[in-house]
Amino acid sequence: MTTEDVLTHATLLERQLDDVRLETSAYEAAGTMPVMGRASYLPSFEFSTEGLARSDQFAAWRNSFAAMLELTEVEPTTTDFRGRQKLWDLGSLVLAQISTDSLEFSSLPGHVRRDPVDHWTMTVLLSGQIRTDAARRAYTAGPGEVQIHSLGGCFTGVVDRSEMLILFVPRDLSLETAATLGSAEFSTLSTGMGRLFSDYLVDVANRLPMLTQADLPGLAAATRAMILACVSPSADHIEAAEGPIANVLLERARQLVRNRLLDPKLGSELVRRELGISRTRLYNLFEPFGGVMHYIQHRRLLSAYAALADPKDRRLIFQIAEECGFSDGAEFSRAFKRAFGDSPSEVRNRGGGGIPIRLDLEDCPSEERLGVLLRRLQG
Repeated sequence: MTTEDVLTHATLLERQLDDVRLETSAYEAAGTMPVMGRASYLPSFEFSTEGLARSDQFAAWRNSFAAMLELTEVEPTTTDFRGRQKLWDLGSLVLAQISTDSLEFSSLPGHVRRDPVDHWTMTVLLSGQIRTDAARRAYTAGPGEVQIHSLGGCFTGVVDRSEMLILFVPRDLSLETAATLGSAEFSTLSTGMGRLFSDYLVDVANRLPMLTQADLPGLAAATRAMILACVSPSADHIEAAEGPIANVLLERARQLVRNRLLDPKLGSELVRRELGISRTRLYNLFEPFGGVMHYIQHRRLLSAYAALADPKDRRLIFQIAEECGFSDGAEFSRAFKRAFGDSPSEVRNRGGGGIPIRLDLEDCPSEERLGVLLRRLQG
């Protein structure tokens, strides 16, 4: 895809958003906003430390990011800690608008990554500065610049009092984005094209209140196109194309798991043979997910949940468990409850309603919504 193609894609989206804005303005001016139209707008979900006791403010802010980062106050004081989130669920993407006082951050250590969230984050600074240390290198970003992190990698950093937009991009969005972002992870986009992406994301954030669910496929396509055109890794960051190769291998492995999920022979050795790589390479690919078998089991549990939640699927629980690779019913029940918080029979008796991570965000405590959205994005 050429830069011209991307800019054309983005221009079409701009026109679509302008049409929506003009139509909305006309309805509002006439005082005849359709009820169904208003209800279909994309909701946003907010969380703020304002109003909490000072002793609880930073703890609540830290908990809201617990699925992806560990946070530490830079200089704990008796003054308020100010933090505010505004979240949008964009289906295949998540966008967050963040305002925060100064803090330090670090990736989650391996011992807590049993059910890890592993996405790329593209952070656009609106004010303030971020410094990140990763793989023996440090890089900073200021207003208008974009930083790219990999939540499955190892890094630390510090952020000044700042405002920012964070786009969460799942690893399975597409092979092309996986290769592109894999090449540029842990870097700052300070090129002209990087600034173009920054401007694009700011404009999207400004226009989200005018969008509906029907607009999300077009928005996802335009954003993916902008990523492919605007993300160009710096020359000193490319190391023999190792990043793109690893990401292509990971996507092939995920596709293999999806296609053969219910095959009783599916396991780490089968995946390794199909990819034609060493055990060490396979381990490194899936280390952020807790290993190959943990990833396979989690996908199978998701499949089992979907079956149990489907009121039309009347197979017995033990039949679903066996078809999803669990020969021991007690083991299946324990793993299922660890993953979802409910037993298989509780899900079946509830008569459907979807996987817990897909519950209406209105039902979630406000400080847990970011973690829920990121796990939902993980699929």
